[in-house]
Amino acid sequence: MRNRTSLDKLKKGEKAVIIDFDSHEIPAKFFELGFIPGTEVEVKHIAPLDGPICLNINANNALIAIRKSEAKVILIDQK
Repeated sequence: MRNRTSLDKLKKGEKAVIIDFDSHEIPAKFFELGFIPGTEVEVKHIAPLDGPICLNINANNALIAIRKSEAKVILIDQK
């Protein structure tokens, strides 16, 4: 069984698969950036003092930085 949580809980180097969103009002930018259910992501860097999280979207090999508040609404299945 895998660990289901939100994206903001991952540590640097950890990987997960996006499974859903914890909000009915999903910003279109999430989909445009590649945050689609079933997509694998890896945490590359976490800025100090609750700064942004830098993620590698493995489907298109893109590095994306998002706020922790945005990462909280992305539900994942941690590997």
